[in-house]
Amino acid sequence: MNLHSLKAGIVSFSAAIVASLCCLLPLAVVILGLGSGAFMMVTMQYRSIFLPTGVIGVALGYLLHFCEKRRCNSLGCSFVGRKTNLAILLIATVVVSIAIILDIFPALTSEILQGAM
Repeated sequence: MNLHSLKAGIVSFSAAIVASLCCLLPLAVVILGLGSGAFMMVTMQYRSIFLPTGVIGVALGYLLHFCEKRRCNSLGCSFVGRKTNLAILLIATVVVSIAIILDIFPALTSEILQGAM
């Protein structure tokens, strides 16, 4: 399996990482004791950039996946990495969804932080 066959998964997973930079990554850093709330406040300022980038990237990943699937169906070729791409797309969708939920419900984020401390 080459890198080209995983293009949709790589695009969506990269976008999920970008989307998690505002909510999930700082939350994990604070919970692990590696950073402070100030780090989280700095990264939260950029959520208007990170979250839309994540959503657009995951949508682009799905678009690439289904275009490749349709192309392979019409040409009769085998779609290499279909299950791997779909698994990566689903993981990326979950990561972006959690980042959006934590952004929409800041009380939930504070409860998670209080429970971890």
